[in-house]
Amino acid sequence: MHTLAGKTAMDRETSLSSIERQEEILRRLEAQQRLSVSDICKTFDISEATARRDLEALEALGRLRRVHGGAIRIRRAAPESPMLVRSQEQSAEKRQIGRTAAALIQDGDTVFLGSGTTVLEVAKELRNRQNLTVLTNSLPVLTMLAGRPGITQVGLGGILRDSELSLIGHITEQALAEVRADKVVMGIRAMSLEQGLTNDYLAETLTDRAILKIAGQVIVVADHTKCGAVAAAYVAPLATIHTLVTDSQTPPDFLNALRTSGISVVVAGV
Repeated sequence: MHTLAGKTAMDRETSLSSIERQEEILRRLEAQQRLSVSDICKTFDISEATARRDLEALEALGRLRRVHGGAIRIRRAAPESPMLVRSQEQSAEKRQIGRTAAALIQDGDTVFLGSGTTVLEVAKELRNRQNLTVLTNSLPVLTMLAGRPGITQVGLGGILRDSELSLIGHITEQALAEVRADKVVMGIRAMSLEQGLTNDYLAETLTDRAILKIAGQVIVVADHTKCGAVAAAYVAPLATIHTLVTDSQTPPDFLNALRTSGISVVVAGV
């Protein structure tokens, strides 16, 4: 029986199956956050071409992201907690994002405001606007803007999602088909360069897609914890959105990639 050192390159590269090797690459990536091609070659005693093929295969499955010289892991978004709990998470960043996103909306606009804690911060900043029409499926948004003399609200019907206090489903989607807005402002559970916009509640996916269709301009509001992450339910490609409003902790390489793809990026507080 010959030793590893005495094997040919092909022998060495088949000592582990490609699937076993790729799973081990993912385990190491989870622990180290980043792996270089050279590290993979040394660890598994394989050629650079084989290492790159492994990384390409894993990227195609959405398990990692290729970067120059290696790969970084893709964060999986944690399960979404109820809205009242999330209101305490990244609260300072969300307030800044809310102020910045509200500045993109002018008096006289018709705007759709989605559900979620970050969009609710946008609604807070719109309370004194004039001649504004707000379409929404969010009960907290309806409550926030109720009684404001300069704002006309249109609430969409549907099935109540208790944890989010939002209305979703077939009735909501039918109502969305009957309206148009200048701008949509919506939150998202996760967004990634490879996997696009994702949420963690499958039943809401079709409602989210219907929302994205009603405006000429789609503004996504998302703090840094949502950027570069992936959740379970695919919603739409990144190309669906026109503007991302986020905070200063979002990784610059992520923002630069969005800009390169033609998406406007606004960093709150900068």
